[in-house]
Formats: sequence, structure tokens, C-alpha cells
Amino acid sequence: MDRVTAARVFNRICELGSLSAASRALGISRPMVSRYLEQMEQWAGARLIHRTSRRLTLTPAGEEILLKTRHLIQLAQEIEQRNQQNEPSGVLRVACAHLTASCIIGPIVADFLARYPAVRLELDVNNHPINLVSERIDVAVRITNNPEPGTIARRLGECRSVLCASPDYLARHGIPQKPADLANHNCLHYSRFAGQNWHFSSAQEGDISVEISGNFSATISTVLLDAAVAGCGIAMVPEMEAREALAQRSVVSLLADYEPARLAIYGMYLSREYQPGGLRPFLDLLEKTLSKP
Repeated sequence: MDRVTAARVFNRICELGSLSAASRALGISRPMVSRYLEQMEQWAGARLIHRTSRRLTLTPAGEEILLKTRHLIQLAQEIEQRNQQNEPSGVLRVACAHLTASCIIGPIVADFLARYPAVRLELDVNNHPINLVSERIDVAVRITNNPEPGTIARRLGECRSVLCASPDYLARHGIPQKPADLANHNCLHYSRFAGQNWHFSSAQEGDISVEISGNFSATISTVLLDAAVAGCGIAMVPEMEAREALAQRSVVSLLADYEPARLAIYGMYLSREYQPGGLRPFLDLLEKTLSKP
């Protein structure tokens, strides 16, 4: 049992003069009050209260322990208040991919550090799977529909993709009219996936999966977008990354009636307890930012 709670129950018994009154005041059962009193007596190694049918009286040991438990409860309250009042502090180590760093986390860094100046944010940017324990990572922010097993995955938002190609490539190879047409095009894809299928949804046709192939792959979407801009083929990349190239007409969006499957954005960590002070506000700010249109 929690010894601080046992001390609180013991103090309440002494204040109110009965176990039943303490039970009503604390909102716990009468047997539970008795168990906490037994815990205190086992902890003290002495009988603390004389019980009679009419009243309870403190033993000499009980009087001594009552003074000590009052100090213990006061100390516990001070610690709880300090924890509630303190601003987040300490080191927060975050792992993410290059896209996530530049398009999702990068834009909130200044705001986060201004709000929580006592937090030191360390960003580990890589596109490879990591071990949260061995690499001392507090949270990994990933774009995926399959969060890593064994982690607590908090959904922060979603990532939309866009199918795009340069005007030059389309002038040479034609414009696909439906997902099946992609079989006749050079599709630039992520290299870490064994099978290459692009997924779409359509109001008329529902979910569609298309097998694609191409002569170039990369682990980083930025490189795929650059290749698409250079006229190498058709790429499916995150919309947030392609926004500038689309605005400049370096690439154009394709298959307007077919939406590429959306991916979730997760914050993945190992424990709900003993978290770094900055973890929750960091994820809260990310979720708030990603929820904006």
C-alpha cells in the first residue's frame, strides 16, 4: 500500500475519532480504512491506537507517529504543489525523419522553446528505424499507418500525399487518366518497401491499389520530388513537401478524382509514467498545429 496514503488515513482517524467517520470523510470503505491503519502499525512496529467499543485513544507510540505523519503529509503536499507549479524542464530527445523535421517539427521549434525555455530540445534526424531505449530517445515522430509494436502511439494528425510530375515529363509521356495508367509510366518510389503498390480512394470506385515500377528509388521524399521536378517520372510525395513546387508549376498534380491514401502522424514513446517534463506539451503543440487547416 501507499505509505503516504496510509499516513493520511491515520491522521484522519485521529482527527475524527473513529474509523467510520474517517471512511465517510475520505470516501473509502470501512475495511479499507482498517487495512491502512494496520499498514501504519506494521510500518511503525507498534500499536498506534487503543480500540474500545466507545472510543479510540492514541497510544504513546501513536502520539509520536501522529506528529511525524503530519510532517510527512505536509512534505508530500509541498512536493505535489511543486510538481504542479513547475514549468517543464530538462532534456527532450526527439527522433524523426528529414521530412518530419523540416515540415512538421521545424516550424514549431521557436514557439515551443519560447513557451518552455527550461526544456532543451535535441532532434535526432534520420530515416532509419531506431531503438527508443538503446538510443535514449524520448519520443519518435513518424508518418505511418503501422506504429511500432511495443510503443505507446499518440495520433497527432494525418499526412496527405500528392501524385505529381513535371510538365516536361507529361509532355513526353502523356498524362495518366486513371490509376491503372501508372503501369505505363516511370514511377519514382521509396526504396525501403519490398512491394511497390500505390493506394488511392475514389468516391465512385472506392479503394484502389496499383502496382507500380520505375528506375529510381530513394529513402527520402525530398530526393523523389527533386527527381520529379527534373522530369524523371511520376512521384507520390507528401503534399506539405510538394506545396512550393506545385505553386511554382515545377510539378503538377495528377489524378484529381483519385486521392492518395492518407498516412497518420504519430508520436511514439515507451511509458506513460516518468516522462520528461517537455514530452506532453511538445506533443500537445504538435497536435494543435497539425489540426489547423
